[in-house]
Formats: sequence, structure tokens, C-alpha cells
Amino acid sequence: MNLSIQIVGASGAVKAGASGAGGVRLVYAAPYAEGDRILLSADRAGDVVAQLEDSLPETFGYLAGPFVLPVPFGEKRISYSPKQFAGEVHLLWAREAEPRTRESYRNLALNPLDSHENEGLFPHAAANVETRGESVFAARNAVNGNTTSAGHGAWPYESWGINQRADAALTVSFGRPVVVDKLVLTLRADFPHDNWWTQATVLFSDGTRLTPLFEKHGLPQAFAVPPRTVEWVTLCEMKKDETDPSPFPALVQLECWGYVSPPRPRA
Repeated sequence: MNLSIQIVGASGAVKAGASGAGGVRLVYAAPYAEGDRILLSADRAGDVVAQLEDSLPETFGYLAGPFVLPVPFGEKRISYSPKQFAGEVHLLWAREAEPRTRESYRNLALNPLDSHENEGLFPHAAANVETRGESVFAARNAVNGNTTSAGHGAWPYESWGINQRADAALTVSFGRPVVVDKLVLTLRADFPHDNWWTQATVLFSDGTRLTPLFEKHGLPQAFAVPPRTVEWVTLCEMKKDETDPSPFPALVQLECWGYVSPPRPRA
């Protein structure tokens, strides 16, 4: 797999770039400017490990096509740590994932690089509503790995907000079939500001569903799932606590645990 990383400015001009077979590293020795985009591409689809911002965790994902990450500025910036995308030197890298990593057990929904514009690097989260369109309530916040739940608003309290919509739904797409056997959900728990969901429905792309029942707290809540091969999961039909006067339930994190390929029997 030949990989390429570019920094593209608002005008479309390439400010910096690097490419390599099997892996690529780019040192960008300049501050980011508004309108800059980070572009990761490859000569074919496949599993990659990437860190396109050196203060974010590395991402294991499926690169199905060119991935574009707009560098956040203004309102988009407050859902990230102030340390991220800051400074005058940036290290960006990506490599082709080793085949055995497809068998590793992990959170398949985790993608700290996800964004609205993401069409190439899976997993990807999308929702039919995000409170007031604000970045601190965007769908991507539910797959960024941050489970801090005792507040709401700017980082580290970003979450997926549903704007009080009864039909709110969040879908995580994996880009190809994966095997899922556990879900872990973290509800936002900024009480008494927040309400909370007593239950929800999780729809799987294979036509099956799960109805998890929640407890009122902000810790991760795990639910075992009979192993199934799916390409996406959707969280929907959330039921809030009708005895709680707050109208604001929200989701901090949705984790889908499993593996890309079933582990091979050991000799």
C-alpha cells in the first residue's frame, strides 16, 4: 500500500506532502491556518494505523478512499483539547496495518479523527440531529474515545446532543463487515442539568436488535452481544426518565467491541 499525506490550504494549494510504500511520515513546520485540510490517501483500500495530529491517539481504521480532515478553527475548535492542532511543528504519520491486527480485540467504533466531512476513513459516526449544529454536540464526539461525562459543552465535556428530538438516531459505519460481541455506552451525567435514558434500541445491519437498559450514572455500561457480523450499528428509540424534569439526555461514548477478522485457531 502506497500512502500519502498532504497539507492543503484554503486556496487548494499543497503546502506540504510526503508519500511512501507501507508507511509515511510528514513533519509540517508551520502553524496551521484557517481553511487548511489534512489529506490522507492510498493507492488501494485497506486497514491503516494513522496519527494525523500528534496529541491525538493513533487511529486504527479502514481507509476506503481519500480522507479529508479540516483543521478545526473557531467554534469547531472548542470540542478539541487546546493542545491539539496548536504550535508551529506538527508530526503526521500513517502506515499499513499488519495483517494480524485484524484479529485483535478492540473498540471498532473508535476514531479520534472522525468529522462531518469524513467519507474515507472508517469507522464514521453520523446522526440525524446535533444540538444547534454545535461542534460540542456533534456525532463524532461519541466515537472519539473520551468518556468524561460529568459536564457538558467545551472539551473535555463534548458529547452527542439530540436537541430534545424523540426520533434522534446515531449510526456508526465500519466501512466493511466486522464482528461485534459487546457494546459499551457512556451516558452524559451532568446532573441535575441532564436527564438520562432508561433504555434504547440498537439496530444492527444484519437485521437484529438489542434493547439495553441503563442505570443513572456516567460510567461506561457494558452489554454482551451474541457475536454477529455487521457493517453498521444504529442507536435509536432512546427513552428518557419521564420523572426527571430536565429535557437534556445525551451520549458521551458508543463503543463496539470485537474484531475485523475472527481469530484463527492456534496450532
